[in-house]
Amino acid sequence: MVGKNCFAIASDRRLGVQLQTIATDFQRISKIHDRVFLGLSGLATDAQTLYQRLVFRHKLYQVREERDMKPVTFANLVSALLYEKRFGPYFCQPVIAGLGDEDKPFICTMDSIGAKELAKDFVVAGTASESLYGACESMFKEDMEPEELFETVSQALLSSVDRDCLSGWGGHVYVVTPTEVKERILKGRMD
Repeated sequence: MVGKNCFAIASDRRLGVQLQTIATDFQRISKIHDRVFLGLSGLATDAQTLYQRLVFRHKLYQVREERDMKPVTFANLVSALLYEKRFGPYFCQPVIAGLGDEDKPFICTMDSIGAKELAKDFVVAGTASESLYGACESMFKEDMEPEELFETVSQALLSSVDRDCLSGWGGHVYVVTPTEVKERILKGRMD
């Protein structure tokens, strides 16, 4: 979800196989660099493999270009990498969030073969996406400050995963501004 020169990215903490919970502290959000974050929902092994390949490609870019990727460039990289594997896709849905030029927030999500969906307010992915759409739509306001954005994202996440038996166990939230990255762990109903 975007705010005024900031963005928030959040996920639940449950790792499961169908109705069986394997872990309650699973990390789905990864920092690519200080201004770009990646969230991967879906099959955990595919998400880890995809993450490793993306970090490798980003490091090659850093060496070659001597700078970090912009969020739009990173989204194009993710899309191209997913499309390469379209006949045997990674079973995950990436969410990319970052701060671009002039600290303008950028968010997008894509399907498992790399079809991008850009948005100016919020994007969602995963099993609780239907309830997340409703919660985010009703709670989102333009130009939120970082603290208000954190509260909005946290309430939307917790209220949505309470309605989905395949999600939950609290949440993990990052709020990123041009000067800092705040990370917080949310306690859920089951904690």
